[in-house]
Amino acid sequence: MSEQRGGGRDDRRGGGRRDDRQGGRRDDRSGGRRDDGSRRGRDAQGHERSGARGRGEQRRGWSSSRPSERSRASTPSRQVAFEGMSLVGEEDSYANLVLPKLLRSYRLSGRDAAFTTELFYGTLRAQGRLDAILQACVDRPLEKVEPALLDVLRLGAYQLLDMTVAPHAATSETVALARAEVGAGPASFVNAVLRRVGEKDLETWIAEVAPDRATDPTGHLAVVHSHPRWVVRALSDALAGHGRSRDEIDELLAAQNAAPAVSLVMRPGLTDLDELIDHGASEGRLSVFAASWPSGDPGGMDLVKQGRVAVQDEGSQLAALSLALGADDLVLADDAHWLDLCAGPGGKTALLGGLTVDHDADLLAVELQEHRTALVDRAVASLREAGCEIETRTADGTTIGAELPGRFSRILVDVPCSGLGALRRRPEARWRRTPGDIGHLTTIQRDLLGSALDAAAPGGVVAYVTCSPHLAETRLIVADVLKTRDDAEQLDARPAVREAILPKAKNSAELGEGPSVQLWPHVHGTDAMYISLLRKLPLPSDTAPTEEGTPAS
Repeated sequence: MSEQRGGGRDDRRGGGRRDDRQGGRRDDRSGGRRDDGSRRGRDAQGHERSGARGRGEQRRGWSSSRPSERSRASTPSRQVAFEGMSLVGEEDSYANLVLPKLLRSYRLSGRDAAFTTELFYGTLRAQGRLDAILQACVDRPLEKVEPALLDVLRLGAYQLLDMTVAPHAATSETVALARAEVGAGPASFVNAVLRRVGEKDLETWIAEVAPDRATDPTGHLAVVHSHPRWVVRALSDALAGHGRSRDEIDELLAAQNAAPAVSLVMRPGLTDLDELIDHGASEGRLSVFAASWPSGDPGGMDLVKQGRVAVQDEGSQLAALSLALGADDLVLADDAHWLDLCAGPGGKTALLGGLTVDHDADLLAVELQEHRTALVDRAVASLREAGCEIETRTADGTTIGAELPGRFSRILVDVPCSGLGALRRRPEARWRRTPGDIGHLTTIQRDLLGSALDAAAPGGVVAYVTCSPHLAETRLIVADVLKTRDDAEQLDARPAVREAILPKAKNSAELGEGPSVQLWPHVHGTDAMYISLLRKLPLPSDTAPTEEGTPAS
């Protein structure tokens, strides 16, 4: 499910997500601009004030040369981080879609872009821990603090506790941001709170606000590693359920708070590693089609603009390649028709489509929402120009099995999931998801896997993939579906995944006990992708399918 994305998909049948709201400056956010461009002034409680002074206009006699007036506007870096936080919090936008657009809008690059990226993503990741510390410094529940004001406080606290920003600069710049965004009264409140935050270092604050590990281990980890309690429990259970030790939970949570490296994927047949190296990349860590990008946004590179290279996590690459490369010896059907059942936004579709040429196959990519079908079309445009036969269709993935039964030899079903395996990339997902989401998602996941098996030809292989290690979304789904069918079997996915791994890493890659493969950020350096391969049982030899796909008489 995850290209290089941060968190999880929203519920959809056949790959659709809620509308992807993307970045850009907004004119109607809370505490923001009026239609005429002026700003609303607010008192200490965040209420709008009347009068010219309250609108944040320059008062009579104001001069930027006065020492007391020099910090009335914050830096563009902090402004971008705040606008990104507002979009993520108020409009449910995705962090990894918001930030690149804002950086381009404000024309930030180099060190400024790096500072903004660390501040924005770091504050989102640390939100739970920051809130625990801020609560100790505020005399009312944080739920009663205006969201825009709370975002400003979080940004300031993160600079004080987690970044190498001088305390006076972190405080003064954050106060300037508050003054510009929420008014002079709240800015004084921000100043007072941040001065309290700055009285102690991070280690001291954690010792003070985190529950004791001996009596409340889940609560302790939730604060220390800034994850909701239910996520800590779910990931600990996932480690044990996938054959690892619960003692790895600290490493896993820490890895999910680390900024991921930028991984590139080479579109099959359109470029090679030598060409990417000439552009500043290096060989990837795991995937045979991966390259590593040193830092920053590679979106301006010609190879990316031409659709010959894209940004994609190596775990996502291995998930697609386990089917497109690793299943050659597993497919027992006529190998002419492939299916991507949940295709948007198209990263895995492009890998599958590029490899159909070697098998003289065609690919159907199904996506529920039209705007995401357009994203798939964009992702595969260069491959179509190169001669790959790729069809896209806006349709409900849960009905494809009934509409096209027994047609496809290889099917990728990259189901919508909680995204708990991509929290490095989409840190906001940990605060959005709830335990109640899992039950609804698993219903869709079962329906999609069942549809994929119906659509598989006898002897065809289905790859069930999620970007979540949650047991209810992974092993339990496969087991539940197989209990209801007598026409499918689970295969050992490890050899198929290993075929997609670079020779230098084949022997050292930990792929677990099988038959499925669960990747981990703290072990493999990838998103926590789950990969399971199932095969539709071949028909008895006396009813083997003919070339037309009907049983022989």
